[in-house]
Amino acid sequence: MADGGRRQRRAFIGSFTAAGGPGILTATVAPDSGALTVVSGTDRLPDPSYLALAPDGDVLYAVSETAEGAVAAYRVTGDKPEPAGRPVSVNGDGPTFLCLYAGHVLTANYGSGSVTAVPVRADGTLARTPSGVLRHTGSGPHAQRQQAPHAHQVQPDPSGRWAVSVDLGTDSVRVCDLTDGSLTVHREVALRPGSGPRHLAFHPDGSRAYVVNELAPTVTVCRWDAADGVLQPLTEVSVLSGVPAGDAYPSGIAVSPDGRFVWTATRGEDVLSVFVVEPDGLRLFGTVPCGGRWPRAIAASNGFLYVANERSGDVTWFALDPKTGVPRRSGCLAVPAASCVIFD
Repeated sequence: MADGGRRQRRAFIGSFTAAGGPGILTATVAPDSGALTVVSGTDRLPDPSYLALAPDGDVLYAVSETAEGAVAAYRVTGDKPEPAGRPVSVNGDGPTFLCLYAGHVLTANYGSGSVTAVPVRADGTLARTPSGVLRHTGSGPHAQRQQAPHAHQVQPDPSGRWAVSVDLGTDSVRVCDLTDGSLTVHREVALRPGSGPRHLAFHPDGSRAYVVNELAPTVTVCRWDAADGVLQPLTEVSVLSGVPAGDAYPSGIAVSPDGRFVWTATRGEDVLSVFVVEPDGLRLFGTVPCGGRWPRAIAASNGFLYVANERSGDVTWFALDPKTGVPRRSGCLAVPAASCVIFD
């Protein structure tokens, strides 16, 4: 425990066990340097590639990104994550993302192109079966990557009224609500054909959203109207200043808490891009090396940017220049097949 009886800030790291990853790690976060120190971990769940924390910080949820597809809950009130019930099938293939929304855990299932809702009990444990599965339909022009739907992310909007799912295979974002445990589509928003939307991040003021596109490689700037659940694409900005040598594969996106900067990661180039938020969109300020290879996910926390570099097997952290938003490498933690990092 930290001084005054307060728990020290923690990070939770996901990884691919099939590629040698340790599963789920718990780490402490040094307040001044941002450094991560591993405290414990568990490898009981296969391929826990993405994690989400309950609002009270006592329960951690993880997807199992396998063909069978599952979600699991862990008590994290102590140093070591402890299973809180058995993993629950999501009735979908390859869940890549999860979030908490309206008393449920939602998973985005890439392989089956669907979003699953699993009820959360009062004690934070999961119901034994999903309450509903929303199956996306459609395709896109990319012959190899868009033959079918591929839900890559789902998250609540800042108002908590809507759940927003991003589908790489259909070049669209679905705005959904939850009725009797089942998701229904309120509106499907088309993005540019062939762009391959992967992840979306909202601006802190709740009026804008930024979609990073894996196949483009770009960010689509959107206006967001929470009152009516309307997402309106406005403009599209490249994540790179030049033409990539090959497929770029942008991945993660994060917005600074003060809303002044947006960062993206690009795996094919092993770089982080820095954008300045402007009234009419985004301006690319520049790029910096990601500190490793194949940056899969990024997270901004307490003045630092953290990058899960999957192929080099590390989580690297960067101090953020408060004036320019430019990341400066500060340290790294070896984590084989790292896939995500989140904070309490």
